[in-house]
Amino acid sequence: MTGRLAILACGGALPVALAQNNPDAVLICFVGVPHGLGAEAEEHRFEKLGALIERLQGAGVTRVVLAGNLARPTLDPAVFDAETKALAPNLMRAMQGGDDALLSAVISLFEAQGFDVLGAHELLPDLTAREGLCLGPRPDATAEMDAARAADILAALSPLDIGQGCVVAGGQCLGIETAQGTDALLRFVAATDPACRPTAPGVFVKAAKRGQDLRVDMPAIGPATIKAVAAAGLAGVMIEPERVMILERDKTLAALADSGLFLATRSL
Repeated sequence: MTGRLAILACGGALPVALAQNNPDAVLICFVGVPHGLGAEAEEHRFEKLGALIERLQGAGVTRVVLAGNLARPTLDPAVFDAETKALAPNLMRAMQGGDDALLSAVISLFEAQGFDVLGAHELLPDLTAREGLCLGPRPDATAEMDAARAADILAALSPLDIGQGCVVAGGQCLGIETAQGTDALLRFVAATDPACRPTAPGVFVKAAKRGQDLRVDMPAIGPATIKAVAAAGLAGVMIEPERVMILERDKTLAALADSGLFLATRSL
């Protein structure tokens, strides 16, 4: 696939890694959305999508990747440009749904304008974990059963577009990732009264929702995830192979070694 690339950057380390590996890319950030790309990134407003598309087309961009943590934007209809006004009903409707609905609307917009929308994992193939990955101590039978239980819970919730993470210990669900994200889930588990927790330490499972478009919302873990799992007193992390990104891999593996946790894959 050829053509110039544009990186639409949101929060986190992923846009930085993409920029480092694609030095000729057009770097785009958004008003009010933190990013780590520095002064080279051009700032645009979500309300001016028409102007952004015109800018990308003028720069010869044919490929687009949306990367990083995107908080739901606060939109000001008073400053919508003509193209955004035309999209407003679909965009506003999508914002009432889950993340998948909103991100699917964004994808549809760029595809309708002739752009190829890529996933970060297509540009950085080493982001995801291969089938059979197992680092740290091997999960015992209880951890495997807890991971299977968490996977069942996530599969049941997939049609509701709720979350990508779940913690199970001794067969009991201690928490599900919701709009507050992984960090909030793991803080909640860490704060749970020990009297309410089984003797089994438990497992954090991260997986994509069934039917999820992985080009824009592929689940991810990073060094902060490993530290939060350790703080929550869990035994380790189970992720879906090829469908979960490991960000800042060197730092993540270092955190894993320091914590004594396992990181393994499981087809869910």
